This record gives sequence, C-alpha cells and structure tokens, in this order.
Amino acid sequence: MRQAEESTAESALPEELVALLTGHFNVTVDAGELSGRTTFESLDLDSLSLMELVVAAEEEYGIVLPENALDLRPSSTLGEAARAFEHAR
Repeated sequence: MRQAEESTAESALPEELVALLTGHFNVTVDAGELSGRTTFESLDLDSLSLMELVVAAEEEYGIVLPENALDLRPSSTLGEAARAFEHAR
C-alpha cells in the first residue's frame, strides 16, 4: 500500500483538482509546481477551505467523493485528495 501512495504522490494530479485549486481557490502557484506531495497548508488552505473543495468538486463535476475525502486536513497532501478523486469516478 505504501508503494501505491508513493506512486500517487509522483503521478500527475487530476486536472479537475488542479482546476478547482487554481480557479475556485485562486491558488497562485503554477499548476506545474503542484505535486502529490504538496500540502493544502502550503497553499494557505485551511479546514474550511477543504470542506468547500469537497462541495465544489461534487457540484462542479457531478461526482460524489468518498467519506475519506471528508477526513482531509490542512496537513494532507494533494496526492491524498487525488486518491479521493480517483475513487469518485
């Protein structure tokens, strides 16, 4: 399982997640600089922002994120969120 976590951390992030971060949350980092190891905290996103992210993703893309998506914390990584997006498809 650790290997799967590392591969998600290294692989490309879902474009929907990147679009939400750069569009909806106005993250001012170049999309190419975002990786699976980037934390929400480093992007200045707090717990409330993460709840908004889940709601925005579900509304904008018509997906239902799994319960573990609600467990995201500011110290969580984009790779962890990417896994939630994978399971929502």
